[in-house]
Amino acid sequence: MKISDIKLYKVKPRWIFIKLSTDEGIEGWGEMISGTKTETVVSGAYEMGKKILGRNPFEIERIWQELHRSFFRGGPINGTIISGLEMALWDIKGKAFGVPIYEFLGGAVRDKIRVYSWIGGDRPSDVAEEAKKRFKLGFTAIKMNATSELHYIDSYQKINSVIDRVQSIREVVGDDLEIGIDFHGRVHRPMAKVLGKALEAYHPMFLEEVVLPENWESFKDISQRISIPLATGERLYTRWQFKELFNQGAIDIVQPDVAMCGGILEARKIAAMAEAYDMAAAPHAPYGPVALAATLQLDACTPNVFIQEQSLGIHYNQGFDLLDFVKNKEIFEYKNSYVQLPKGPGLGIDMDEDKIKEVAQEGLVWANPAWKNYDGTIAEW
Repeated sequence: MKISDIKLYKVKPRWIFIKLSTDEGIEGWGEMISGTKTETVVSGAYEMGKKILGRNPFEIERIWQELHRSFFRGGPINGTIISGLEMALWDIKGKAFGVPIYEFLGGAVRDKIRVYSWIGGDRPSDVAEEAKKRFKLGFTAIKMNATSELHYIDSYQKINSVIDRVQSIREVVGDDLEIGIDFHGRVHRPMAKVLGKALEAYHPMFLEEVVLPENWESFKDISQRISIPLATGERLYTRWQFKELFNQGAIDIVQPDVAMCGGILEARKIAAMAEAYDMAAAPHAPYGPVALAATLQLDACTPNVFIQEQSLGIHYNQGFDLLDFVKNKEIFEYKNSYVQLPKGPGLGIDMDEDKIKEVAQEGLVWANPAWKNYDGTIAEW
């Protein structure tokens, strides 16, 4: 079997789907992140994809090593391109052998996968109502953004607004709903210490990206001041970037993103390293159906995964829901905050390519919001 063709689709809101075809008619799907510069990712994917045309799609590790080990390596653009290609290769291999991908990675270690639901939280005042809705749908855990922009040193008024939102959730659902709180890298170390300490009384499930991962040396300082588990990892690429976190010992939960870190097998390696350091894993997956399906394959065979992010039902900027592009929608059916292991071959999803072609946009470019602090300085988003 040889790889014969590569095709990419840009789909609103921020999804890049890639399809690899083979000379035996088996096709594999992958997904890349457009937030890292849509046109650059697409152009780079076609350029790197040409290197694997005519290759045996079963040689996943060899192809990965060849694509990764360039003179200038790493970074989010290379990371998401290699991740998308790697997913598609695994999808082909699984379909060729008629088994889910996790069967190649040691087999299932669990019967089902716990998931949480995202409810926003940047600025809106209705997070309590959204949390209540998710609780009624059977979710036992949610995640919310902690705050809008924060300066290096900011007011307690903003700290209090975060506490008010979290307290409002506790008032309507008590402790029956676990709450993950995402700082999203918007908070600098001085205010992260203040905010983390103030949140302890509300027993968060974890605090995510309390500072940007580039400021990793701050994690230890913060972890020594609060008892809440700390999580990070969505912006990191390959096990080599995660290595410093493991050695430092301040992070409790790693969050590799299969559409960024290097793909399914690389995320599995990262989670295995975390397991050796007695760390949990909660993979990052707020994107489209292919990335989520790939992440469920990781979850199925990874014992230290304790919960999974997903974005079912979220329409970004009037965009499409991830179910709109999947024919076998039951694969993402959640019951009592759990999803069953995928059973189909490869990624286990049957993509609706006609629907993808219908809505694909050649000129689609995802642009992150431009936030500024009260004094006009650029704020983290």
